[in-house]
Amino acid sequence: MILAIDIGNTNIVIGCIERDKILFNERVSTNHRATDLEYAIQIKTIIEIHNIDGNGFEGAVMSSVVPSVTGVVARAVKKLLDIDTLIVGPGIKTGLRILTDNPAQLGSDLVVDAVAGVNFYKAPLIIIDMGTATTMSVIDKDNNYLGGMIIPGMRTSLDALVSGAAQLPKIRLAETDTVIGKHTAECMQSGIMNFTASGIDGCIERIQDELGCKCTVVATGGLAGLVTPLCKQQIIYDDDLLLKGLMVIYRKNRVNGYEKRV
Repeated sequence: MILAIDIGNTNIVIGCIERDKILFNERVSTNHRATDLEYAIQIKTIIEIHNIDGNGFEGAVMSSVVPSVTGVVARAVKKLLDIDTLIVGPGIKTGLRILTDNPAQLGSDLVVDAVAGVNFYKAPLIIIDMGTATTMSVIDKDNNYLGGMIIPGMRTSLDALVSGAAQLPKIRLAETDTVIGKHTAECMQSGIMNFTASGIDGCIERIQDELGCKCTVVATGGLAGLVTPLCKQQIIYDDDLLLKGLMVIYRKNRVNGYEKRV
């Protein structure tokens, strides 16, 4: 059994994987000021809520786009479970061929998503991850990572809109029954949801035109479940994609005897 963690700018995804089964997938807020003890308490609480035996973990694997939090969470895992953490980064075996101009700049979350994509879905692939930023990764038919897009995330766009317009209220993101809103909050909800869905549809179409072929499209991330039902393109929603990718990477590096520790 392994502990899998992905540290994002807004949320940290924490999961437990036994063989090929994901036992849980939970999110907590990313806290730049939290100590290793505070993170250990959060992880311990999640494990206990799901009735998991803390003595059953053989290892942990982590990806992170927040360097200041990476070491803190790794030390929390060590303090709580007395296991080392494999951290996705340079030197880690992924089985992925990255054809971008500077592969070292590619975020570890995008690498993990792509690893999961090529192992669980048919290429060519477009992988959409909706978080603080919405990212679109493109993998060709030979499982080469070609590049992609980085777009302001839905909540990032909404926060910017509210902060820049004095009369617009804070709202929660939710699906509306109509495209044409009848009051301010409904107009904002419909606008952000449908604009995002239309933008995703358009980007998929343009990527496929550039590649000259149809792609398998997979979406993940905290907000993807809200938006993908509004899209006209065929999109597979997989909330466990990151955890699946971390599982594959952990196994590749265990088999090859490589461990990067904190």
